[in-house]
Amino acid sequence: MKLRTVTLGCKVNQYETQFVREGLLGIGYDDAAEEDAADLCIVNTCTVTGEGDAKSRQTIRRLARRNPAAKIVVMGCYATRAPEEVAALPNVTEVVTDKRELPDLLGRFGVTDVPTGISTFGRRHRAYVKVQDGCMLRCSFCIIPHVRPQLASRPVEHIVDEVWRLVDNGYREVVLTGIHLGHYGVEWNRHSPKKDWVRLSHLTARLARLPGNFRIRLSSIEATEVTHELVDVLADGGERVCPHLHISMQSGSDSVLARMRRRWGSQRFIDRCNLLKERLDRPAITTDVIVGFPGETDAEFAETIATSRAVGFSKIHIFPFSPRRGTPAATMPFQVPAHVQQQRSRVLAAVETELRDAYFASLRGKRLQVLVESTVDGGKGKGKGKGKGQTPGLLPSVFSLPPSPIVWLGTSSRYAPVELATEGSRVGELVDVTAGDARDGHIVALSA
Repeated sequence: MKLRTVTLGCKVNQYETQFVREGLLGIGYDDAAEEDAADLCIVNTCTVTGEGDAKSRQTIRRLARRNPAAKIVVMGCYATRAPEEVAALPNVTEVVTDKRELPDLLGRFGVTDVPTGISTFGRRHRAYVKVQDGCMLRCSFCIIPHVRPQLASRPVEHIVDEVWRLVDNGYREVVLTGIHLGHYGVEWNRHSPKKDWVRLSHLTARLARLPGNFRIRLSSIEATEVTHELVDVLADGGERVCPHLHISMQSGSDSVLARMRRRWGSQRFIDRCNLLKERLDRPAITTDVIVGFPGETDAEFAETIATSRAVGFSKIHIFPFSPRRGTPAATMPFQVPAHVQQQRSRVLAAVETELRDAYFASLRGKRLQVLVESTVDGGKGKGKGKGKGQTPGLLPSVFSLPPSPIVWLGTSSRYAPVELATEGSRVGELVDVTAGDARDGHIVALSA
C-alpha cells in the first residue's frame, strides 16, 4: 500500500504528520514515489488564515485528481474548525477533528503498537519534537485557541525517550515545539505548590543533560515566559541549548497590544529581552510582527519601529494583518488599507535588515556552532570536490591540483545562516567555525 502525506502550517503539524506516517510505515505502508498513485493520503491542514483554508482545499482536490482511487484522511486545524466542509471534498473518507485521536486513527488502520513518539524526521537535518498542545489565550486576531483549546503536555519520559532515539538516529538539532510552548506543564501545576511545578525550564534542563552530540532549540514563546529559571537553563547549557529565543511581539505599541489582547506592554517586552542579554553572550532574539492591525496609526507603527530597535532583533517575521473570520479583530473598525500595510511592511523590512546586519557584525571573530545542511547550490554534496585543471573524461595527471573545498550552507546555534568551505561531506554534522563578515543575509565563515 502506497502512502502520501502533505502538511500545511506549523512545526506542530509537521511533527503530527510524521507521527502518523511512522505508525503506518511500521505496518507495511511505503511512501509513494512522485510518479506513483497513492492508496492512502494524509492531509494535515492549517486554518490560521483564510488563505490556509483555501490552500488546504486546493491540496485535497489536487490529491483526489492525481490519486483517484485513494482514500484521503484529513486532520489539522481546518478540519477541526469546519469538519462538514472538509468531509464534502472529493475522496475524503475520514476527518479527524481532535489531534488527541491520532492513536485511535492509527488503530483503525491496524497499528496495534502505537508509538509514544517518533524516531526519524524524514530527510530533514533537524527534528521537531512536539511537547505540548493547546492554547488558552484569547488574542483578538488568532483563531487557534478556538480549534486547539485544551492544554495537554506530553510526559517528560516520553519526550526524553524520543529525543534519545532521534539523536541516536543522527539528528543533531532537536527543536522543542508546541501550540503554546511556554505553557508546557501548566495544566499539571494547578493547585500544586510552586516547588512541585514542572515547566519548560525543567524539561529543557532534563534534555540538556542527555549524552550525545546534539543541541536543543526552543521554538516560539511569549515574553512573560522568559523567566529567570528558563534563562538560567539557557545560560548554563553551553552549546547544548541554543542561545536563541523566538519571542513573539506582534506589535511594539502599547495601544495596539491592548487591542490585540496581549498580556504585556512594550517596556515589559524589552525588559525580558534585556534579561536574556544580561545572562547570555550575544543571544539571538527573533520575533513576529503584525503590520497594519486595525486602527494602527502612523504614530503606533513608529512605536513598533522604536521597540524593535530597542530590542535589536536578529530577524523579524513580518505579517500584514489578515482578517480571520471568527476573531474579534476581523470586525474591528478602521481596517488599514492594503497599500498602507505594504508600505509599512517595506519600512519594517528595511529596519530588520539593518538590525540583522548589526547583530551579524557583532559576531565577527566569534566561534559559532553550525549545523551543515546543504551546498550553496542547494544540493547535498558528494564530498569529493572538483579537480581544477582537469579535462573531463581524462584521468587526472600528476600535475592536477587537489580537490577544491565544497562551499556549504548551514544554521548556527544563534540562528544565523552561515556559509563555510570545507572538504568532504559534512551534511548533517555540527561544525565549529569562526564568524567572518556578513554578506547577502548570511555570515561567511573564516575557518572551519
